[in-house]
Amino acid sequence: MSLEAIAERYRRFAAKEAAGHSPFYEAAAIAVADDAAILANLARLPEGKQQPNLLFASLRHRFGLAEDIEAFLAPARNAWSDLAGVMLTRSTQTNEPGRCATLLPLLANLPQPLALLEVGASAGLCLLPDRYGYDYRIESRQHRLLPTSASTDTPVFPCDASSGTPLPTRLPQVVWRAGLDLNPLDLSRPENRAWLETLIWPEQQARAERLRQAVGIAREDPPRVIAGDLNRDLAALAAEAPREATLVIYHSAVLAYLSREGREGFRQQVQAMDAVWISNEAESVLAVEGFAPQAKGLLFVTLQDGVAIARVDPHGKAIRWLN
Repeated sequence: MSLEAIAERYRRFAAKEAAGHSPFYEAAAIAVADDAAILANLARLPEGKQQPNLLFASLRHRFGLAEDIEAFLAPARNAWSDLAGVMLTRSTQTNEPGRCATLLPLLANLPQPLALLEVGASAGLCLLPDRYGYDYRIESRQHRLLPTSASTDTPVFPCDASSGTPLPTRLPQVVWRAGLDLNPLDLSRPENRAWLETLIWPEQQARAERLRQAVGIAREDPPRVIAGDLNRDLAALAAEAPREATLVIYHSAVLAYLSREGREGFRQQVQAMDAVWISNEAESVLAVEGFAPQAKGLLFVTLQDGVAIARVDPHGKAIRWLN
């Protein structure tokens, strides 16, 4: 990727993703786009490792969060080999459990019980939608849902919903769950927990606290996440699901990392299975028709079996039902 193409990637991140959510990352991305030395260093990495979220998380993970942009970005110029080592060995496995708030209306409407299979599961936090609490807001109305085991340590995910959203009246009944990931994160390792926290943007402290609570729940009863490729190993894992349950194969912010051929191969494979397919991705990832123009902040489109169902915030903070 050329230096100008990398710069444009960072400007686009600042304008479309960070603006309104993280002033610090918005300013940092703009600064990177104007810094020839940092752009040249990024150009030495594989294209998939040049992304803003990975650069900024790696800087924080290795050097901490400086008070000003210049100090924060300095290691990207003067400690590049050290920083590049982190970027080459880590990936943006954000594993945002808040996405369960926008998945829940679909999961709750399916025939119960459910067998959940998440591809790109990272540490498996999105495999636990029945163990979290939810606080939906429709205009001035509140709709709150908590598991029976709720305590002060249970994360409660806020979500602004449109009036047409079919809010669940009870949590789904999950009888089997498993995840598939190229590099599963073991939450018993402190460095993996620290990495997940550095993927939370600096200003989003409430989100970071809910992540820590979700990690605590997952560590008490870790969901099974196996190492594997979604196009090579999906069928074998899906075959383990109990036949009496509705098999749900789902993913969030995963297919962007596949080639066009890889995405098409996955689509054909999952649609041939006896399963419900829920895709939660940026609208550019899968070609879909029949949904409303993009609303501010709702950068993801949620599909069920290839049909657009909702526009959602990438971190699960809002949902706009389309049908």
